[in-house]
Amino acid sequence: MRKLVVTEFLSLDGVMDAPAWTAPYWNDEIANFKGEESLSSDALLLGRITYEGFAQAWPDSEDEGAEYFNGVRKYVVSTTLDHAEWNNSVLIKDNIVEEIAKLKQQEGQNIIVHGSGALVQTLMEHDLVDVYRLLVYPVVVGQGKRLFKDGAQARLNLVESRSFGTGVTALVYEPVRDES
Repeated sequence: MRKLVVTEFLSLDGVMDAPAWTAPYWNDEIANFKGEESLSSDALLLGRITYEGFAQAWPDSEDEGAEYFNGVRKYVVSTTLDHAEWNNSVLIKDNIVEEIAKLKQQEGQNIIVHGSGALVQTLMEHDLVDVYRLLVYPVVVGQGKRLFKDGAQARLNLVESRSFGTGVTALVYEPVRDES
């Protein structure tokens, strides 16, 4: 069974929205952390807004990750798109929870979710997230979408943490699931 991995950039106050504030902190340590995600995955699961941003940015990019992002299988969840034209993209329009559960049952590597705030809320509500890979930045943004919205509850096990030279901390959590 594949793992569904949510990876996010977070401010100290939990904001994940419009993460341009992460740029001054980018270094080789963070690039390596993100590269580990790419090496352990063979698919992306994206909400429409993140998909559209990636589809605009990556095809003409010469950045280090361009080959991965342009080549990997991309599943985009949207009820408003009619088609997903970026290379190797598959649109999921209906029965979203069931379709994602089926993807997890397939053979393969991890499925990575970048950004995609609304989609991540749905994934959490239906207990579909297996791993959270969070990069927490020493910045308070003050407003914007948060990973865990007001009223959300979760129990998580910390499975890894790393501190980087720029003050960014990588935290890897897995949900605590009751075994019954």
